[in-house]
Amino acid sequence: MDWLAAVQNLRDDGGPGVLATVVSVRGHAPREAGAKMVIAADALWDSIGGGNLEAEVIDRARRMIADASAAPETLTFALNEHAANQHGRQCCGGEVQVLLEPLRHDPVVAIFGVGHVGFELARILSRLRLRLHLTDSRAGQLDPLRLADVTAGSATVTAHHTPAPETVLQALPAGSHVYIMTHDHAEDFLLCDAALRRGGLDVGLIGSTAKWARFRQRLRAEGHDDVDSIRCPIGLPGIGGKAPAAIAVAVAAELLGRLGSAVPEASGPAPRAVSKFPE
Repeated sequence: MDWLAAVQNLRDDGGPGVLATVVSVRGHAPREAGAKMVIAADALWDSIGGGNLEAEVIDRARRMIADASAAPETLTFALNEHAANQHGRQCCGGEVQVLLEPLRHDPVVAIFGVGHVGFELARILSRLRLRLHLTDSRAGQLDPLRLADVTAGSATVTAHHTPAPETVLQALPAGSHVYIMTHDHAEDFLLCDAALRRGGLDVGLIGSTAKWARFRQRLRAEGHDDVDSIRCPIGLPGIGGKAPAAIAVAVAAELLGRLGSAVPEASGPAPRAVSKFPE
C-alpha cells in the first residue's frame, strides 16, 4: 500500500497518524525530496530512506500520536559519521529536512432514526467535516432524494437501511458520538441496551425526563450499572423550542461543545455519495 492509500485507509478506519515528507535534501541522501511515508501507532507505510533517519522520524511521529499533537513539525538530519544518532550511523554525507504532519481523524457521529429531528440534525452536521452515519429501519427515510441536502455538505455520509440497527452500532469505532432518536421507543431501548453492552461510545437519547426515568429503571433491571453514561434529555440547555429544527440546533450545539477542537475545518462543500448497506 502506498502512502496515499494509507492516508485514505487511516481516514476510513478513523485512526490517527502522521504523514512524513522529505522536504529538502542537500548532498547525498537515501531518498529524494518529496518522498513520503505514513506512520500510525502500530503500522507503517512506504519509506523515506530507512536507517537512523527513518527510525527517529517514526519515534517522533508516534510520540506526536500519543500526545494528540495537532501542529506540524520539521526535523533536520545530518547524515555523516559525526552526527549523534540513536539508531545507528548513516554516512551518506548529506542533510535531510523532514516535515511531520499529523493526520487528525474525522470525528464519527451516528444518528439512529432519520425522522424530523434526525433529518434536521443530519443537515446541520453535514456542513462539518465528520463521518456521519445515518441509520433507519424505514427505507423511505434514507431515500437519496430526501438526503440530497445532507450529502451535498462536507461530511462523509453513510446510510444504513436495516431492521437490526444494533448491528450498525456494534461496527462503529470506539469514541463515536451516537444519537438515538428513532420513531419507536422499543427500538430506542434496544439501542440503549446494545450501546451499554458494547461500551466505548458517547451516547445521547432523545426524550423527556419521564421517558428516561422509565428507560433507566428497565436498563438497571437488565443488569446495567452504568446507565448514567447515557445522556437524556439531549441538547444544549437554554436553547428552547420544540420544533425539529430548534431541537436539532440545540443537539448540534451540545455536540460541538463535546468535540471541542476535534472538528477539522472543512475545505469547502464537496458532495459525497450516500452508501446504502442493506443488513
